[in-house]
Amino acid sequence: MTVSATEREAMRHALELARRGPRGVNPQVGAVLLSPGGEIIAEGWHHGAGTAHAEVDALSKLDRDAARGATAVVTLEPCNHHGRTGPCSEALLAAGVARVVFGADDPNVESSGGAERLAAAGVEVEPHLMRDESLDVIADWLAVQKLGRPHVTVKWAQSLDGRAAAADGTSQWITGPLARADVHRRRAEADAIVVGTGTVLADDPALTARRPDGTLYDHQPAPVVVGRRPLPPDAAVHRHPLPLRRLDATLDAALDALRADGVQRVFVEGGPTLASAFLSAGLVDEVLAYVAPTLIGAGADGADRPALGAIGVDTIADQRRLRVASIEHLGDDLLIVAHPAGTAAGTDDSATADEGES
Repeated sequence: MTVSATEREAMRHALELARRGPRGVNPQVGAVLLSPGGEIIAEGWHHGAGTAHAEVDALSKLDRDAARGATAVVTLEPCNHHGRTGPCSEALLAAGVARVVFGADDPNVESSGGAERLAAAGVEVEPHLMRDESLDVIADWLAVQKLGRPHVTVKWAQSLDGRAAAADGTSQWITGPLARADVHRRRAEADAIVVGTGTVLADDPALTARRPDGTLYDHQPAPVVVGRRPLPPDAAVHRHPLPLRRLDATLDAALDALRADGVQRVFVEGGPTLASAFLSAGLVDEVLAYVAPTLIGAGADGADRPALGAIGVDTIADQRRLRVASIEHLGDDLLIVAHPAGTAAGTDDSATADEGES
């Protein structure tokens, strides 16, 4: 079986639909139904726990038998279990769908098996269309389900020779406006933005997510500062629209505390010390490295400001290999998105989730 250009475009749309759903205890899923002739006849997405799954949401918009012979394009493998709602595999069979194309496998052993159920009933099943993109949509949910902690993204900006700042500590700005705008867009997708006290004292960041015109995005990440040192009373972070959270604990304990507060996606932007600590502890699911075509080098006195500090690599055999997910041009800068091997966003999909889409 092959995937048509129409199905590929439908999957792109399904991914957009998936992101409309709320992030929470269930994954974000989108679905598009195509007629035998390739036209979109219905679409849907998961609106939250206890509501119809994406496939059923799409089917509910059609008259009886209108989906017979149709193709369902879904970002996540149709579920195959009875939770608060029935199995999507059975709903698709009852509707007479002839073909199912999906992106990511369902990692939950209780709800997986939809693809096999459909294929056994004679439905054409095409798996893993735009799989990486589908996994990216549910990366935070996968981290919580597999690892029991929030999904962690670590971001840094660096020169071509790996420096995060000049010898005197100045770092604004290494990258250009398009890269900075991309950072703020990604901040707006996070539940919390985490920095260390050193970053607050050195840079006085606002920790808000701002559009290029300076206005705030509707969704703001909660500001979190890790460390013991007191912060100045006039620090910009105190003017954040959400309350500041101070955490003086190990990184594992800090992530546990954030998860208890409902945080699923953490954006670490705390400079080389904090980034290195998260990487060294093996708590990073995604790396965003913004690389500018500029050279900084060390200072005349030997002072150096590398993008990372110690991460537990003393010999080349211990180097931390990453899987590059994408490389994007942002003006003159490059954004490299990479995932450590074996993380929820990497290639290991064998872990079990506690609860599937419900």
